[in-house]
Amino acid sequence: MPKVDLLNIAGERVGEIELKDEVFGIEPNVPVLHQVVKAQLANKRQGTQSAKTRSEVRGGGRKPWRQKGTGRARQGSIRAPQWIKGGVVFAPKPRDYRQVIPKKVKRLAIKSALSSKVLDNEIIVLDQLSLEVPKTREMVSILNNIHAGGKALIVLAEKNENVEKSVRNIPNVQTLLVNTLNVYDVLKYDKLVLTKDAVALIEEVYV
Repeated sequence: MPKVDLLNIAGERVGEIELKDEVFGIEPNVPVLHQVVKAQLANKRQGTQSAKTRSEVRGGGRKPWRQKGTGRARQGSIRAPQWIKGGVVFAPKPRDYRQVIPKKVKRLAIKSALSSKVLDNEIIVLDQLSLEVPKTREMVSILNNIHAGGKALIVLAEKNENVEKSVRNIPNVQTLLVNTLNVYDVLKYDKLVLTKDAVALIEEVYV
């Protein structure tokens, strides 16, 4: 089982925590990670883009000039694509980009993402994370204490408004609950900060 230092909010080592191999110790499956991240980004797309083809643009019903004898190229409509204000060739239309990923593949991807963080020493486990009042400056200090001052993802076991409000104004730092944990965000941030309770809940869900 991989072992990680357990820290307090002052950045001091207060113990050690064993992470379960089934979740944090597998060989990361790169093709599955790519597939799930690609699907997640595709599912975020609205798909509302739209442009008009030559048949949908208003006007252009009459031939602009006769076919022969003018010295100019033959034209059938002023709404053809080569004309200004003409239609668009192969115009984009609203469509659904959604991709469906099987549950087993999603689970393997999240385990692979978590395991890759352990392998790269980019995971930090806190014994607890709580603030009496929302305070951005205090949260910045905590992140600096645990060496997570860059891009960091904080994962909580349950909703904590004081922590969430304290993080809100810090650039490149985000909070997530265990039930909203996803592959894209785990891989996007340089440091993954978990509370001890969050680790237990993740292992309970994904083992």
